[in-house]
Amino acid sequence: MTDRTAPPAYDRTERPGNVGLVLALAIALVGSIVVASLLPAPVAPKFAVGLLALLAVAGVFCAFAYAVGFLRFPGRSARLDIARQIADSFSEGLLVTEGDTQIVYANDAYLELCGSRDPAGLLTVERLFSGPAEVSEAIYRLAQAARARRAHVEDVRLVPPLTGDAEVGWYRIRVRPLERDGARHTNLWTVVDATADRQRQENVFQELQHAIDFLDHAPAGFFSAGPDGAISYMNKTLAGWLGYDLTQVGSGGVSLADIVANNGSTLLTAITGGSGEVRTAQIDLDLKRRNGRSLPVRLLHRVAFGQDGAPGASRTLVLNRTAGEEPEEDLRAAEVRFARFFNSTPMAIAAIDPDGKVTRSNAAFAKLLPQALKGAAAWPVLASVVERDRAALKEAIAAALDNRGDVPPIDAALQEEDGLPTRSARFFVAPSEDAGKKGATIYALDTTEHRKLQEGFAQSQKMQAVGQLAGGVAHDFNNMLTAIIGYSDLLLANHRPTDPSFQDIIQIKQTANRAAGLTRQLLAFSRRQTLRPQVLQLGDVLSELQLLLRRLVGEKVEVDLKHGRDLWFVKADINQFEQVIINLVVNARDAMPESGGRIQLRTRNVAAGECAAFGEASLTPAEYVLIEVEDNGAGIAPDVMAKIFEPFFTTKEVGKGTGLGLSMVFGIVKQSGGFVFPASELGRGTVFRIFLPRHVPEVGEVAAKPEAAKPAADYTGQGTILLVEDEDAVRAFAARALGSRGYKVMEAASGLEALEVVEREGQRIDLIVSDVVMPEMDGPAMFAELRKRGVTAKVVFVSGYAEEAFAKNLPEGDFGFLPKPFSLKQLIETVKASLG
Repeated sequence: MTDRTAPPAYDRTERPGNVGLVLALAIALVGSIVVASLLPAPVAPKFAVGLLALLAVAGVFCAFAYAVGFLRFPGRSARLDIARQIADSFSEGLLVTEGDTQIVYANDAYLELCGSRDPAGLLTVERLFSGPAEVSEAIYRLAQAARARRAHVEDVRLVPPLTGDAEVGWYRIRVRPLERDGARHTNLWTVVDATADRQRQENVFQELQHAIDFLDHAPAGFFSAGPDGAISYMNKTLAGWLGYDLTQVGSGGVSLADIVANNGSTLLTAITGGSGEVRTAQIDLDLKRRNGRSLPVRLLHRVAFGQDGAPGASRTLVLNRTAGEEPEEDLRAAEVRFARFFNSTPMAIAAIDPDGKVTRSNAAFAKLLPQALKGAAAWPVLASVVERDRAALKEAIAAALDNRGDVPPIDAALQEEDGLPTRSARFFVAPSEDAGKKGATIYALDTTEHRKLQEGFAQSQKMQAVGQLAGGVAHDFNNMLTAIIGYSDLLLANHRPTDPSFQDIIQIKQTANRAAGLTRQLLAFSRRQTLRPQVLQLGDVLSELQLLLRRLVGEKVEVDLKHGRDLWFVKADINQFEQVIINLVVNARDAMPESGGRIQLRTRNVAAGECAAFGEASLTPAEYVLIEVEDNGAGIAPDVMAKIFEPFFTTKEVGKGTGLGLSMVFGIVKQSGGFVFPASELGRGTVFRIFLPRHVPEVGEVAAKPEAAKPAADYTGQGTILLVEDEDAVRAFAARALGSRGYKVMEAASGLEALEVVEREGQRIDLIVSDVVMPEMDGPAMFAELRKRGVTAKVVFVSGYAEEAFAKNLPEGDFGFLPKPFSLKQLIETVKASLG
């Protein structure tokens, strides 16, 4: 407690007025007269004078004692003590001043605000709150009110606050005059710490903003308007009722007068309230649609008033009161619709408390994370997430509970249940508050299918990269094989069968042909092989192939062929199609037990309407011819099934499989415009279904038949041939082969060099045989330049890639094509056919 006996610099009691002084003098005078009247006459004058002087001195002493407080009237002193005790116990800071700077009284609360333990540190309100301009202005207004002897109140914001370790402090300062007899103007100052009130106001505002977010798509209308009538927010439901575009709302384009009919907006702006109050009114009126028509509604209009009594932004719920509807029923129906909307949304939503327990959730959340609803311990929401991702999710939830915004989403894998495949989800966490308690809201999306698509896309990219690599290797390898096969043909032409070296040359050529088959597998996988499609009747093709297949599988395995009736025609490369069937049958044979088994080949037509029955999403509805290759072997495990078409993947022992067989099957079928789908069950066998699109033959187009025996052809000829090839060995072999058959051959190692030869030789060139891929200038670019220069010589392109692989780079024109690797005979036949 403050020492009340301290000097009167800050605590002064009531001083006596003229009444006290007159009373003292009167007592002295009366006393002297009484005593003088009782004394004898000779002594009376002298004694009276002395007594009068003595009493006068006593009167003056009493007056001084009363002035300094030693002499008091008992009733008034008691009242002053009680008042002082009440003021000292106030939690609000109290200060009494006389004039502008004289401090009369200050309680302990005000001493704490000044940060002082003794009267020497006391400051006036003006000195205590000196600071930024906005604070100084408020204090100036208070001082002016004090000088004018009128009451006034101000709220000031101080950074940092007077006491405590908070960042910001809010203070409510009041001043009012006090009436004191005989004193100068005296004022009572009150200082209250209002920081907690301000924080509560900010929390209320955040809750209202959160409610706006949820109400945006509510089945009832909702809007918010400022004190001036400008609408700052309108939800989509109300905007639809009134015919407004949401982009026009919130930018000053719409006001209450625009949407309320018959001057009804005055009912909304006429609501008044006190400091800090929240007033709610129920108003029935008509809103005005944009087309001018009226909409009867019931408004639940709520306005919050600030500490200064000024109205804030309103929150208004709009219930449709169209004729024939009961408002209470509408409200209940709205609640039911919102609950159905909340529970029917595919996004999982749940509210959790600071312990990580789910307090509210929808049906999607219960389905996605059932374990999160069962846990009794802390953080049961993490029970459905694998341990690897729990820390990240818990950190995100903790950030939301700490009211931090912009929490990044978390991708997490979910725990397996009952052997189900691993699922995944993406979690979005946001802060929320329920009944004044902090919490968080979790939004979760099931990303299992999305993750599978991503993995499939990554796998397809990997397959494409491997395919490009395989195609490039095969292309370069074809150049070498072309030279080996070509020179083997030249050697065989100069050696008789009786020559000891003849068999060695035959072995070299056969080995090169087997290597060429390997490159065709690589090109088939990369879909860059050369296909020569023909119109085929698959029943005839499989019947002719049946004998070969039975020899391949052996005696213990039975091959059964069942044809569908009236099979449609297809268009495919017969040699490549036979290779597809052979690969599938050989794989089926290898899956059989040692005791043998059975392989069935079935064909039939599939109409467009039957495609959906196969359950393959990638199968485009159309007319197909279906070929099924089924065995009753061991079957394929599910984890292996996902990899069977990958290159170089095999389950066979080392040295017994290249891993390219099924990759080649997939590439050939896809390049032919078809589809291939496997299905298997462990212990019961596997079936491969190949869908080839139906081909309707044109007039004069017939199915391919085995060629009849032809007489020996004449491979000699004449003419000038320009040979353009960057591979020296291939160019040398081709030049020697053509020269030996009577042709005049000119050579060029690139497209630019070929143009120089054409420029020099002019029109004497009859045929140009050119590689496609060359440095400096490739074959198609050279072809286009030749046509620009008016060179009309025929062109035959040579490449290890399929013609379709580079056809988009070729200009318009007539040209031939010869795939690598080619033999001497194939080269001569192509040249002779091109020259006619």
